[in-house]
Amino acid sequence: MEKSFKIFGYFVLIIGAVSMVLPFLYMLSLSFMTEEQIFKNFGLLPSPFTLEGWRHVFKNSDILRCFFNSFFVATLTTVGQVIISAMAGFAFARLNFRFKEPLFVLILISMMIPPQVNIIPLFFVMKQLHWINTYQALIIPGLFGGFGVFLMRQWFQSFPSELENSARMDGCSNWEIFVKIALPLATPALITLGIFTFITTWNSFMWPLIVTSSEAIKTLPVALAEFKGSFRETTEWAQLMAFSAVCTVPAICVFLLGRKFFINDLLSGSLKE
Repeated sequence: MEKSFKIFGYFVLIIGAVSMVLPFLYMLSLSFMTEEQIFKNFGLLPSPFTLEGWRHVFKNSDILRCFFNSFFVATLTTVGQVIISAMAGFAFARLNFRFKEPLFVLILISMMIPPQVNIIPLFFVMKQLHWINTYQALIIPGLFGGFGVFLMRQWFQSFPSELENSARMDGCSNWEIFVKIALPLATPALITLGIFTFITTWNSFMWPLIVTSSEAIKTLPVALAEFKGSFRETTEWAQLMAFSAVCTVPAICVFLLGRKFFINDLLSGSLKE
């Protein structure tokens, strides 16, 4: 009976994996097809194989510039949020200071507020700072996140107090304990937070659409929406699928590169000393 349940569990996981991967593979396949093949043959594999859709996208759109903008914004936002969240999480977990608990409660409350509620006041702040159509407007609002502080606080709370006490006996300051001991041990949590932040920032559409109108700093999701909604008589599906693939592949690569640490972070919650 136990073996049957195990086989059934694997079967469900395989079905779930296929349902997730198949649409992405089909999108890639469509990008290498001709328009005639897409609408007449409905085949899974391109026959004939053509790069015409990809050539058109790279030739007639500013996709490389948009790719750089998205990568630049997502990378700086990820690095900034990981650093800030790690320092704040360590402070809330291991240090004692005035109003510590009320401040952390406010951070938890901020996680319950839908992001759409903050868009209008945040836009006026960006306007007063003259940051509309700048990288600052795309990066700085994303440097702080309540989820990141909460995640790092929970991780640092499990940090062995014996190591901290030994370091203090050796004369280490709070900063030295944080940099030399706590951060290296928190690598899985840091990479997990980095994955979440990068993918969220990379896929962000509403905020970049509102604070940018210049072609020079347009991000990929905004460019994809404009490409899809451009005024043409017919939609060129091969080109649209090629553009979508460019938007999707980097986020998948980031997850695959950090999946080992991501899984380790999830499993660490089930382990006890």
